[in-house]
Amino acid sequence: MEAKREFKSCINGESNQDSFYLQKFKLYETRSNFYMIGRDKNRTIWRVLKIDRSDPSELNIWQDSATYSENECYDLLRRVDEGNKAIGGLKFVTTCYGIIGFVKFLEPYYMLVITKRRKIGAICGHTIYAITKSEMIPVPNSTVRSNLAYSKDENRYKKYLCTVDLTKDFYFSYSYNIMRCLQKNLCDNRTGPFLYETMFVWNEYLTRGIRNTLDDTLWTVALVYGFFKQVDLSVSGKDFKLTLIARRSRHYAGTRYLRRGVNEKGRVANDVETEQIVIENAPEGFQRKISSVVQHRGSIPLFWSHETSRMNIKPDIILSRKDPNYEATRLHFENLFKRYGTPIIILNLIKRREKKPRETILHREFTNAISFINRNLTPEKRLRFHHWDLHKHSRSKETNVLLHLGKVAEKALEITEVFYCQVTPNLRPVELFNGSCFENNTSGDRSLEKLSSENESADYMETKICNSIGSDSGAGSGSSCDYGSKSLMFQKGVLRTNCIDCLDRTNVAQYAYGLAALGFQLNALGFLESSKIDLDDPLAKDLMDLYETMGDILALQYGGSAAHNKVFSKRRGQWSATTQSQEFIRTLQRFYNNTYVDGEKQKAINLFLGHYQPQQGKPALWELDSDQHYNVGRCDLHFADENVRLTIKRSLSDGNILCESDSQMASTDIADNQLSSEAAQGNNKGLSDSAPEISTIKCPMSYCRGLQEDKLLDSDHVSCEHDDDCNFSNFLDSNWLSSSGNSCEEDSHGSLSPKDVVKGLKIEMTTSRHESGSFHKGQEHTEPELNNDGVVAEFSKSFVDWVVEGGLLSHGS
Repeated sequence: MEAKREFKSCINGESNQDSFYLQKFKLYETRSNFYMIGRDKNRTIWRVLKIDRSDPSELNIWQDSATYSENECYDLLRRVDEGNKAIGGLKFVTTCYGIIGFVKFLEPYYMLVITKRRKIGAICGHTIYAITKSEMIPVPNSTVRSNLAYSKDENRYKKYLCTVDLTKDFYFSYSYNIMRCLQKNLCDNRTGPFLYETMFVWNEYLTRGIRNTLDDTLWTVALVYGFFKQVDLSVSGKDFKLTLIARRSRHYAGTRYLRRGVNEKGRVANDVETEQIVIENAPEGFQRKISSVVQHRGSIPLFWSHETSRMNIKPDIILSRKDPNYEATRLHFENLFKRYGTPIIILNLIKRREKKPRETILHREFTNAISFINRNLTPEKRLRFHHWDLHKHSRSKETNVLLHLGKVAEKALEITEVFYCQVTPNLRPVELFNGSCFENNTSGDRSLEKLSSENESADYMETKICNSIGSDSGAGSGSSCDYGSKSLMFQKGVLRTNCIDCLDRTNVAQYAYGLAALGFQLNALGFLESSKIDLDDPLAKDLMDLYETMGDILALQYGGSAAHNKVFSKRRGQWSATTQSQEFIRTLQRFYNNTYVDGEKQKAINLFLGHYQPQQGKPALWELDSDQHYNVGRCDLHFADENVRLTIKRSLSDGNILCESDSQMASTDIADNQLSSEAAQGNNKGLSDSAPEISTIKCPMSYCRGLQEDKLLDSDHVSCEHDDDCNFSNFLDSNWLSSSGNSCEEDSHGSLSPKDVVKGLKIEMTTSRHESGSFHKGQEHTEPELNNDGVVAEFSKSFVDWVVEGGLLSHGS
């Protein structure tokens, strides 16, 4: 057919790179159908989509297989209009820029479309957009809708869905797979609807109906939720573009106190992948060097929660269920192995000494879990673990948190390395995604060391990646890959950082890692002779601003307030009292939202992601706790319960750094040296029919290994000795590192006094400079007066102490 020939010519590079992607759409309606007309950027390809409006409760969609010219398309619309004159003709509805998806509550389907967009950046010539405005349009016409479509419950569901603000922190691209990192996009040749099923596409559920019907994604956009920022920087007279991306997982997604720890499938709360991309600025037509590095944050992978209380600002931490064999923890790290390869380096920043045990409970259990899992791994695949009590070391004014964390980052980067290659300035889609430098590898482990063991040389892989990315015919292009002083590099493994919330302390650590990685990246590009960037370098300040902005956005999404940024504020030399008052107000914001707002926010997230699907005769969304949403209203077997896992099988991977295949992961299995167990055999029902079973290993829960002091990074042991001064690590020698640091304790304000709060109160009475419109802004006011106790008149001393120290708030306060 003509359409297939047109698309084939696009795939073969005979048309412009944007021709294959529909980017602008116009929606028309008759009484019986919607007609959506889509075209590419260059107005060379026009397609038609028809959506039935006569069925009150079913979604019926057809795609015209023909490709039209602009004149042919409008001639088709004219004939449709003439054929429907008797019932009102054809009417224009709106211009849009992609379908977000379709959703059904109690009766009719609704179509969600993007009506305004804005450009926020570009990667290799592929534009990245954010949503400026969206609309939800009922699909059935008004004459076929029943009273149920106008019921109070229906309207309430619509309001819940609309509370998910698509104009904040969602982004997409028509031609670049933004849900995957750069290394994965350049090394994996697979494209198509399956990409929507990966863990970072938040409208997977909403697009499922149209994707399954049409078996393509021409009309939809894949929305990623998190953070995207791109800036132009320079060093040594050379310009480059730095892009910082955060991708939030849709699995076990939600709010701070309602999503903690791990679920039965090994999914953790607040799971975010951060990618840092550096692209050389080069004249048009010339090749440019590019580098990327990925790091990960996620909740501590244990079953734990809080005993929530409206009277306790720091509720107790509870190990909510026993998992003697750490099966969920095991599944979580298996997923990280599949996504990133080995090694997995864990940086744990939680406390190890407290008057009342909170974080220390998780520290001991997490240490035991890692020891237990490492016991059955081969030495090269064992988890690397470094614990550093950031709060403890912040007590010393002589310490430097960023310096210490930078040393940890450097050692991690020496092991994992970064991704580096050379690309053409405007990659055509087929050149970006066609061919895989790992295509001859049939095992699930596609790390660089695995390829080397299969006799694929670095030169061979360079040739493959060079063929994969192609080249332009302009000046500076060539048929060979010339990487100057640096050869093709791949990232192998990942650094996983956590604290309690994975917000405040974690963000500081991620900045330290990002700064160390930037040195490695600029060195690979040939911009710096050394791979180290000093903390006083202007680049360090620019990068800190980026990471601080990202930290605030991620904290707002999960925690309800901007991040506590005491380390960053101190680095800028901000007044201590001002910083303390900011921390005080943000603690109150976070507490208020966690206590009074997050329940409704969690309901909206569960509805948007399809974790809860309304059905008549079943309990309504607002009648259930958030954890019950997974067990009510499921009408599709594809919605396996993310909170309930019946057996012990490997979780499905949504790989990112490593190239995936449908084959089973070979030597990366956590059960490399497993003992057989009856519990892992028999009538188990797993997550995937092809997923191999994992044997359950019965062993004492507190199995530990002694700490081995070794300056080399090949230690396999994790200490669980209960010496508070011991530095738990099988990754670094504690004597090699400085035990100094700055305070960035979450929800902690040190020696905060009421007068300090007063002095800086009005600075933070509105939301921070990074906070978006998710919160009501306070009114400007004059400085409040102090009472006889030196406390703001509207806040009692006991109230201030409660915010700072936690505990129960008495009614007399």
